[in-house]
Amino acid sequence: MTSASAPTVPVTAATAASRSAGRRYRQALWLLTKRDLRVRYSTSALGYVWSILDPLVMSGIYWFVFTQVFHRGSVGEEPYIVFLLTALLPWMWFTGAVSDSTRAFIKEAKLIRSTTIPRSIWVARIDASKGIEFLLSIPVLAIFVIATGAHVHWQLVLYPFAIVLQCALVYGLGLIVAPLVVFFRDLERAVKLVLRFAFYASPIIYGTNALPDALRPLAAINPLTGIFGIYRSAFFPKQLDWFEVLSSVVTTAIVVIVGLVVFRRSEHRVLKEL
Repeated sequence: MTSASAPTVPVTAATAASRSAGRRYRQALWLLTKRDLRVRYSTSALGYVWSILDPLVMSGIYWFVFTQVFHRGSVGEEPYIVFLLTALLPWMWFTGAVSDSTRAFIKEAKLIRSTTIPRSIWVARIDASKGIEFLLSIPVLAIFVIATGAHVHWQLVLYPFAIVLQCALVYGLGLIVAPLVVFFRDLERAVKLVLRFAFYASPIIYGTNALPDALRPLAAINPLTGIFGIYRSAFFPKQLDWFEVLSSVVTTAIVVIVGLVVFRRSEHRVLKEL
């Protein structure tokens, strides 16, 4: 009996060590995320307002252009302001996190070299802080939903799934971009150009239903298409396309895997370059 139970000791110790490491990782991630948010808002008189002002202004501009100046046709659904916000708010999370990931290592070079915490945490804390800002913007969306009389549908329960899926996508892209920028500094500007293109290539000011049938499979390759479709389906059920969602899941999984590989292979070289 003694010899049979002996092998369980190292397994238990390894499990305890793994849990302890995971706990320290989460604590460090939370501390760095709070630090990010505190620094961002401490120098601003309006603070939280700035995190929602940009998408609100953009939504107002597009709403005015497509409803008051030009005939919108079948680009989106009514109320159009809600249609815009359901994609613009998560877009601000996406573009802000990917853009900030280009400076994840360069901006904190001294701190990264002097600490022993996992380097991936410097990417994860950007994802987390931008994700928290997105969550804080949801009440603003709720106000517009109530004010415009938009109907809420059962697809609202899919919001957590969309948030987790987008979190994984942003994290995977951050793991790719953050280390590569250290070696190729021009990549930071290239990312900004790609993000500008991605804005119009993603269903933000329009829905995929407005696209020609020949372009819809191509649009589904963009992982944001399925994610935005989930967000919108809470108020516009026709925007939910399970093929687009499945494509987003597959593409996101590929991005995360590629990100982990790129990060692990370049981590030691990054430390030498910083």
